[in-house]
Amino acid sequence: MAWSAGDWVVRREVLDEGPWMGSLVMIVEDSVDLLVSYTPTGSPFGFPEGPWPTPDGRHPWSGSSSWRGHGCLMLQRPGDSYAVWHFWDGDERRFVCWHINLQLPFCRTPVGYDTQDLELDFVVFPDGRWQIKDEELLEQRVTEGRWSAGWVEENRRLGRDIAARLERGERFWSLEWRDWQPEPDWEVPLALPAGWQDV
Repeated sequence: MAWSAGDWVVRREVLDEGPWMGSLVMIVEDSVDLLVSYTPTGSPFGFPEGPWPTPDGRHPWSGSSSWRGHGCLMLQRPGDSYAVWHFWDGDERRFVCWHINLQLPFCRTPVGYDTQDLELDFVVFPDGRWQIKDEELLEQRVTEGRWSAGWVEENRRLGRDIAARLERGERFWSLEWRDWQPEPDWEVPLALPAGWQDV
């Protein structure tokens, strides 16, 4: 099942108990080797009822109803346990950085695709500098019961591999996407499709 450029699909974050967040993303490219999707400004979020394994029983983003600021472009390859997120800033839409977002490999569904954020991120700047983000939260996820200690160790192993590649100066994604521009006349749907969480 492949999508066409311009299709709107639901990107869901899924725990063992089921989807706990959904957001609308537009398909930019869908090929055998690469899925590129875009979360535009104003893209609506959805949060099914919990309780979920967090301190307040809710998804960490549940206080937000939609994406704010510039949109986010996400590059994902089938089987990879990360996506490369692109961020811009200012009226001139200046490229700021990439986030290598550790996450479960995406899985296609009838409404879009599923994944799950693995917390650990790498922020990579255009000049080659990089830093790790949110490593201190991994043990907290074990305490909450969201992840097992073994899963956290696997995340750290993946993180060490990515850090080594960045240290060698590798950029395992195409740099051309930082200059990508959304079409100015794209209209963002106001809501997620009915029943998106039930698939």
